[in-house]
Amino acid sequence: MEVLRKLETELQIRGISKQTISTYSLHCRKFLEFIQKDSIDITEEDVKSYLAEKMGQDAAPRSVALTKAAITFMTNEILGKSIKIKTPKIPRSVPEVLSKEEIKLLLENAKSDKHKLIIELLYSSGLRLSELINLKLEELELDKRHGWVRGGKGGKDRMIILSEAVVEHIRQFCGDRRTGYLISGRGEQLSRRAVQKALDEIAKRAKLTKKVHPHMMRHSFATHLLEAGTDIRNIQVLLGHADLSTTQIYTQVSNKELKKIQSPMDNL
Repeated sequence: MEVLRKLETELQIRGISKQTISTYSLHCRKFLEFIQKDSIDITEEDVKSYLAEKMGQDAAPRSVALTKAAITFMTNEILGKSIKIKTPKIPRSVPEVLSKEEIKLLLENAKSDKHKLIIELLYSSGLRLSELINLKLEELELDKRHGWVRGGKGGKDRMIILSEAVVEHIRQFCGDRRTGYLISGRGEQLSRRAVQKALDEIAKRAKLTKKVHPHMMRHSFATHLLEAGTDIRNIQVLLGHADLSTTQIYTQVSNKELKKIQSPMDNL
């Protein structure tokens, strides 16, 4: 469909990730198949009808919000319409994190240097999965123990920190290599599925009951920094959050630990 081609081109020009482009295109394709009319004739009622259909199928609020965002980008930015629709607010849930002991268990049960490095980078630098698989050697300044995520979420660059142990592991892992993807799969960019599969296998060997996923490592990075006394505004920068309120969700995780502390009155 011509409108989908224009949608994908516009998103590419804006520096949006391939994953987001693919997701937006899929949602818009399903919407167009649902309404069965020319894209130029789309109305606000068509969009509402489709979203109501999804909500009637018990779609999660986050899924409905993503669908709305994709469709309204197409209608407003590509087709020049002005469609504004309100959907239920997404409840902000407290992220699940791993304890330091669980992180250690994952590292101990990683069978290869590559898998160990995946865990180290996700946890020690707070990388998103897309940032991990796109990270290149030339973007790292190992002597200074930091690196750069180029064109991260929102197309922004940001600095990442590297622990001393991870720097040494990178040097051993890469040898004389100075360019290309830091972690690759058979010489090519590592796939999202390969990373998740590796984490599933490692978590199983470690006998963890939690469903370990890449973003959980990022949540753990932020929570452990906060618990260690790192200023939340610095954590915001390291995570690449545009809004401090996004970072503040981790204070709720940290507060859970505070609630476990026994009052000294109880020991009188």
